[in-house]
Amino acid sequence: MENVEIKARCIDAAAMARAAAAAGARLEGILEQVDTYFQVPDGRLKLRRENGLDAALIFYRRPDDIAPKLSRYELIPIAPGQRVGPILEQALGIKTVVRKRRQLWRLDNIRIHLDEVEGLGSFVECEVQVLPGRDLAGCRAQAQALLDALGIADSDLLAGSYADLMP
Repeated sequence: MENVEIKARCIDAAAMARAAAAAGARLEGILEQVDTYFQVPDGRLKLRRENGLDAALIFYRRPDDIAPKLSRYELIPIAPGQRVGPILEQALGIKTVVRKRRQLWRLDNIRIHLDEVEGLGSFVECEVQVLPGRDLAGCRAQAQALLDALGIADSDLLAGSYADLMP
């Protein structure tokens, strides 16, 4: 699967939520997420817990650019009761753990995340899903238009993941 991604610091989360709503996005929910990143030689591998339950194992690769970037990822849902985390911790070792409260907004093929990340602050993350029938250039244009609609300044854009920002 593929997304065109943007990540930026967010000075005013309430204003960003109003901008998302004004752009036509709808709030789908509030999620408490804990992402455990594992040591891997290439890409990023994380186990996501949502609202206290293991939800998915996610592996992705993307360049660490500040501009809208293509992310290729695989996501495997975790069944209730599976104990994937301890096995991955023993086999690979933990790189870091990221805890966040996420507002999930949706607009067509776009997910907008307003994240409050423990120890790091507020961020906005946008993922334009490259779905069948949509071309990459069109998705990049959507991402750029979203930057403008949300009022995200180039100086607020970030290159890496939250895991890279953790102390």
